This record gives sequence, structure tokens and C-alpha cells, in this order.
Amino acid sequence: MSYPDFSEHGYQVLRELGRNREGGRITWLASKVNTGEHVVIKQFCFAQVGSSWSGFEAHQREIKVLQGLTHPGIPRYINSFATSDGFCLVQEYIKAESLAELLGNFEIEEVKQIAVKVLEILGYLQNLNPPIIHRDIKPENILVDEELNVYIIDFGFARIGSQEVAASSVFKGTPGFIPPEQMFKPIDATDLYALGVTLICLLTEIKSTKIDQLQDQDDPYLIKFQHLLPRLSLRFLGWLEKMVQPLQKNRFTNAKSALEALKPLDVIRVAGVDFSETVLEFKANRLGEKLTQSITIENPIADTLLQGRWEIAPHPNDPPHTPDDHAWISVTPAEFSGNHAWCQVEVDTSKLMADKQYKRQLILHSNAYPETHTLTVKVQTAALPIEKRKIASGDLIRLFLMTVVVAMATTWFITYAASAVGSFLLEISGYEKILFMNIFLLMVSFWLGYSKLELGVAGAVHWAVGSAVGMAAGRAVGTVMGGAVGTAVGTVVVGTVGAVVGAFVGVYVGQFVGDARYWVIYLAEDSFATVLILLTLGFGASAGTGIITGFLNPFILLALTGTSLPTLFMLLYSPLKRRRLITKYRQSEESLIKP
Repeated sequence: MSYPDFSEHGYQVLRELGRNREGGRITWLASKVNTGEHVVIKQFCFAQVGSSWSGFEAHQREIKVLQGLTHPGIPRYINSFATSDGFCLVQEYIKAESLAELLGNFEIEEVKQIAVKVLEILGYLQNLNPPIIHRDIKPENILVDEELNVYIIDFGFARIGSQEVAASSVFKGTPGFIPPEQMFKPIDATDLYALGVTLICLLTEIKSTKIDQLQDQDDPYLIKFQHLLPRLSLRFLGWLEKMVQPLQKNRFTNAKSALEALKPLDVIRVAGVDFSETVLEFKANRLGEKLTQSITIENPIADTLLQGRWEIAPHPNDPPHTPDDHAWISVTPAEFSGNHAWCQVEVDTSKLMADKQYKRQLILHSNAYPETHTLTVKVQTAALPIEKRKIASGDLIRLFLMTVVVAMATTWFITYAASAVGSFLLEISGYEKILFMNIFLLMVSFWLGYSKLELGVAGAVHWAVGSAVGMAAGRAVGTVMGGAVGTAVGTVVVGTVGAVVGAFVGVYVGQFVGDARYWVIYLAEDSFATVLILLTLGFGASAGTGIITGFLNPFILLALTGTSLPTLFMLLYSPLKRRRLITKYRQSEESLIKP
């Protein structure tokens, strides 16, 4: 094969690089005769029309454009000279191969890097004044070297501003890479369509001459490629679909906007993250309590594997911590791998202030998109263990004594009533004077209810009525007792003494009835008080029954033991424990973590 002789221009042809028969263009690798530097010579051959060469003037304008381009991704213009049948353009030689030659040699992530670098070059061209539109972006016109540097070549169809640089082709581009508007009014988005088709060729490993295999039958500008790329992320597929939209208004407006949208995207399909809860709320019931809750993390993206690592976000009030060691929050496991993960979050409130609300953030670092997800943790700490309403010791003693007296009277009635009914019927009519004593005791009971407990008039009336009922019962008790032993010193005297005793019993019974409201307040406000009151009632009832029947009864002993010991325990141990907790909290309050 004979090579053209360009020695008179200072170049020696080494070999042919490519040939475009339809465009009348041959590309040669040559070297400078003086320095040996390698260059690329593009030889353009034109048909003569009259006294001028057809297309020569247009390529002269191309030379002028190339002389003004200074970008590392565009081979540098060196020289040009005329030949007998056309002219030659000399450019910098780039030791790289075209994407058409390297088809199938790139990883998916490398394709993204190539796209980023091509968009940077197109952005440079579009920012020129006037801007330049290449109009022939395709795998053959993009070079890539071993270090993945990218170069755009062949500006033969380029358009500068509103003036065409060259018109050596009817199509002004390559079929399959031409968007609809390029035939009439190319814009910045025009080169984006061609780049999108080029990327589809790289990703699907389809040659540029076979791109028609992906064209829609009804719309040749619509490229169907999604089914061939199952590994690509949905977001990257969406970006690529936007690049090759037939209507330019549906594409990115320019290279800059396309580049900004591409950079943060993951090309390979990545996992997703779905939390069962986005907010975890904890509520402590006692100081220093450790609380736990579980959360599940699901990966909804098929054919992917979710991997994650937890971190507690820094907070200005928390001590310095590492991702694996936080002062009061922990997540187990701290790292996981799986599409259905179960994690347990534990908070230790012993280092937190009482009766406060805390809010912190958990960060999940993963291979999903986005790479980080946040989970909110809210913690309500327990209040100090101080009773809202304190039961006085005197109140408990009075309740105990009333219960003992009532239990004694009830037990006595059950035990002796059958034999004493007859005497009661005979003797009751002789004690009219006891009525005045009953009235006096009734007034006393009203005064107690009104002044001591401050129950109000209605409460005091209830108290007094209860006392009246109790005194009536007490009078009966006294009469019966007096009648039962009347033969010794006289029925009237002993009956009167018994009635007085019974009246006092009645006062206690009445007070017990009147105390109902008083004790109900305790029962409604404090569970601790509820248990303590019930145990006191049981203790008093057991003691009163034992006084009448004897304490040797095993059931009585069991009842006394089962009520007295818990009562004493609550009266002594619980307050001491509460005081210790409060003292311990007060001592450590300064070092506790603030909300």
C-alpha cells in the first residue's frame, strides 16, 4: 500500500488510521520529519466544481474553530495545508482507541466515568461564545486511553452558533444517534441524545451500526434498552432514559444539568431501606431502668443484599463516643448483612436526669441509596419516687384500731348472738337514759368529721349518720352483754356499763363509715397506698378476730402472718429504699447527662 508524500510539509505518513469513503476523508498516523513527534493527518478530498473545490470553504471554517479550542479532552490543532485534490488537517496524536474498538471492555462504573468526562467536554463547548454543537457524538468519535482519559474528535459536522462549520453530509450526523431537532435546529440538548445512545451501546455491547435493533418500530427515535440492563439502578436508568427522550424538551437542557444529575447516582442497582418504625419512644417507670425496643429493617430491592452499620449521632450534651461505644444508647447487632434484619435498641436511663425527655438520632450507614438513613429515639425518664399524698402514721394506727374493734364486735356477734338474744329482748326497755349519751356521742362524731378531717358539712353528716348506726349497734352490744351477766350485780347497772362500752364501739364504727371518703382518696391516687391500706385492714381484722377466738387457731396465725409482715415491710423497707434512691440521685445529679 502506497502512502501519500507530505514530506514537503514536514510530515511522513506511517500508517492509515481510518477511511471515510462517503465523506472523502482518510486519517493517517504521521510523524514530524524534524522531531519525530507523532501527529494525526486528516486528508480531505473534494470534487472540483468550476474553478473551486466543493466543501473547501466549509472545512476552512472548521479549521478556524479548532484553532480556538483549548481543552485537554479535544486533540490540539497543529497545522493545515492544501493538496492537489483538497487539504489536510494536522492535529495532536492521542494514543487511545475509540469506544467502538473498545466495546465490551468496560465495567459499569467505568461507563459512568466516561459519561462524566464527555459531559465535561460538552459543557466546555456549550459555554463558548458562540457555543459549539458537535452533532456527531458516537462511539467512533470518542477516544479513551489506558488511564480512562476521554477525548472527543471529528468536528466535521459541528455547528458554531447559528453558522454551520461543515456540511459534508446530508444527515449532519450518524443515523441512530440523531435526535429529531438536529435536522432543523440543533441545540445544547442535541449532543446529549447522541451521548445517551453512545452509553447504551457501551452498556449493552451493541455496535453503533446495529443500534437500529433497539429502536422502537413506531418511533425510530425511541430507544428500548431497559430490559437489557437488569443490574443498573433504577435512578441511573431514569437518568439515561431522560438523555434519549425523542422530544428535546423532555431531555436535560444542557451538559451541565445532565452532569449534576449524574454525579450522585449509583450505576449498579443498590439495596433499599424500609424501617418498621422511624421513631422509637421509650418511657421509664423507675429511676435507672434499662429499656429495650426492637426494629426491623427490610430491603425491598430484588437481587441485592443490604449491609448496614449503626452509629449514634453526636449530640452536644453527650460525652464523646465512638460508633461502637455510646454512653447510654446501644444497638445490637451494631452491624448486619441481610435483607430482613432485626435489631434491638437499648437505652440506659441510669445516666439520665429524672423526669426529662431526651431525643437522639441513630444513623444507619449502608450500601443502599441514600447511604445514610436516620431513626429518632425519644426517651421519657422516670420521676423521682416521691409520694403524691403521704399517709400519716396516726391515720394508719386509727384505721388498724377501728378494724380491730369492728372485727371483735362482728366475731362476738357471730360467736355469742344465739345465746344472748333472749336477754337482749328482756333488758332493752330499761335503758332510756342511754339515749342522752348516744346523742352526745353523735355530736362528738359530727365535730370530728367536720373539724378534724375537713370533709365539709355533707361529709360530717355522713360521718355522724355512720356513728349513729354504730352507736345503735353498740347499745345492742352493751345491752346484750349486760343482760348476759346481770344476775351478779343487777341487770340495770351492768347493762348501762355495757351500753356505754357499746356506744364507744359505735363511735369507732361510725368513724370507719365516715372515713370511707377519706380512704377512697388514697386508693384512687396512689397504688402503694392502696396496697398498704388493704394490708392494714387485713391485719386489723385478723387481730380483732384473734382476740375473740384466740390466736392459736392456725387460720388466724396464717392470716396474721400474711398481713402483718407485708405491712411492716412496706412501712419500713419501701420508704428506706425510696430515700436511698433519692439520695443516690441527688449525689450524682451534677454528673448526669442533660437532655
